[in-house]
Amino acid sequence: QLQLVESGGGLVQPGGSLRLSCAASGFTLDYYYIGWFRQAPGKEREGVSCISSNGGVTKYADSVKGRFTISRDNAKNTVYLQMTSLKPEDTAVYYCAARRWDSSMYCGWRDYDFWGQGTQVTVSS
Repeated sequence: QLQLVESGGGLVQPGGSLRLSCAASGFTLDYYYIGWFRQAPGKEREGVSCISSNGGVTKYADSVKGRFTISRDNAKNTVYLQMTSLKPEDTAVYYCAARRWDSSMYCGWRDYDFWGQGTQVTVSS
């Protein structure tokens, strides 16, 4: 069964940090670029960050630039999202997604093939 599983969410105080993981099973991520998305209650889903299949290209939403870092370990078939200086407005369900793409130097925000089930991140004092 092909699936992505997120983990690492939780409750953290403003200014704190969390590291989310996105592990793939049933397929290898080597030929996929990966995106992290989030959806807060009452809001549309938004793209947070993405990374190309070889890790050479990364993109970030303006709201998280300088605070979040995306990385991947293809040997572990896992992608990470390190989140620092967290703010209450970062509270959301975070999802990872994968899209197969021929170029190793591209990632985008649309038409993903697989999605994880999501992990809740709550930033509150």
